[in-house]
Order: sequence, then C-alpha cells, then structure tokens
Amino acid sequence: MGERTTPDGPEGTVVIEVWSDLGCPWCYVGKHRLERAIAARPDAGRFVVALRSFELNPDAPRTPETIEAAFLRSHGGEAEVVRQAERRIQALAQREGLPFSVDRRNANTFDVHRLVHHAEESGRGLELFSRVQDRFFAGDLDPFDAEALTRVAEEVGLSGRRVREVLVGDEYADAVRADVREGRDLGARGVPFVVLDRRFAVAGAQTEAAYAQVLDRVVGGAATAATAAAAM
Repeated sequence: MGERTTPDGPEGTVVIEVWSDLGCPWCYVGKHRLERAIAARPDAGRFVVALRSFELNPDAPRTPETIEAAFLRSHGGEAEVVRQAERRIQALAQREGLPFSVDRRNANTFDVHRLVHHAEESGRGLELFSRVQDRFFAGDLDPFDAEALTRVAEEVGLSGRRVREVLVGDEYADAVRADVREGRDLGARGVPFVVLDRRFAVAGAQTEAAYAQVLDRVVGGAATAATAAAAM
C-alpha cells in the first residue's frame, strides 16, 4: 500500500493511521468508536494511533460560517435538508454519549492541521486534535480563533509563544499536504479513513463492532487488505 511512514514501535505494536478532518462529524463519531473498540481489548496497549491530516474542503474560507452556509456553498441544495441531516447525526452522537452542537461554525482547517503537526513533534498531536475536536463538537470552542486554539495547545503542554509563531506563519504546510497526498494514494476519497498496519484499510465511520472485527483480523495476521464500506 505504498512506502511505510508509520511511527516506530516495539515488536508486536500495531500502528493505526487515521486520516481525519476537524469539522467532519463522522470523524468525530468514528474516532470515539475506534477508541472504545481498542480500549475493550485485553491487548489495548499494543495499538498506537497516528493521526494524519486530510482536508475535506480546502477551499473553505478562513472566516467562520454556519454549517448550512458551508454546505450550501460547496454542494448546493436546501438549508432545511442540511439542518435535518445535522439533527440526525446529533441524535446518533448523543445516543453514544457524545455531545454534539448543531450551532457550531465552519471554516478552513488548514491551520489546525499545521498546529497538530507541530504538536506531534513532542508526541502531543493526537491529544491536541482530540481535545480541540471534542470541544468543537460540544460547542465549547471556536478552533478558528487563534487565541482560543492557543489556550488549548497550552493545556496539553505546548508553548503558547511557539504556537502563536506557527499560527501566523506557514510552518508544517508541506507536512499537511504530504499527508493528504499519501492518504489519497492509499485510497482515501473522504474521511475518516483508517489504515491498520499498512495491511487493512477501513473507509467511513464504522460501528464499534466493525472496528473490533478489523482489530481482530490485523492481530490475527491476515495478509490480505480489506476495505470496509462506511456504516452511516
């Protein structure tokens, strides 16, 4: 499935690469399902999750707009249809114990991805992204406000001064673009897109049970790649 660029780990470690975008509701739901599937295993410690960047809407403006406006600008249609779809995802997320605000706003996520790459240099990329995404969907954070984003970065141990430097420049832009290219080369046409041990690819937000099955398969050593359809 291409050149292996996964993190090093002890023998027996299974690296799970997750291509994701901040504002993607199915990435949010799928992340928690995958985490629960891993946590339920007696060998949970052997799995290492590595976050990869993916931009669903690279042309999105930097000025936040409503979810309806963002969708209609990109895809057309009717605002009420978008609102109904949001309410359906909200109900699903809440049944799984996940807060979900339909009043959150959308904007370009490129700077968030760049900051996550910066955080990853000290092993905090996944923690930062998860905290930002969870609070974003809960309606508790505007991740497109540089100072609000900086405060969250400081909470996970990053230097606020350094974070501000990253956000006003273009550092890590090439790393974000490289992630996107690699994801597409591996078959990603949307997100979430999960690659396990570079042998199994899972597209879409699967159920917790489906993630559990693919974890069993990769640990079992099956050598063929498996691609699962999204379970919406």
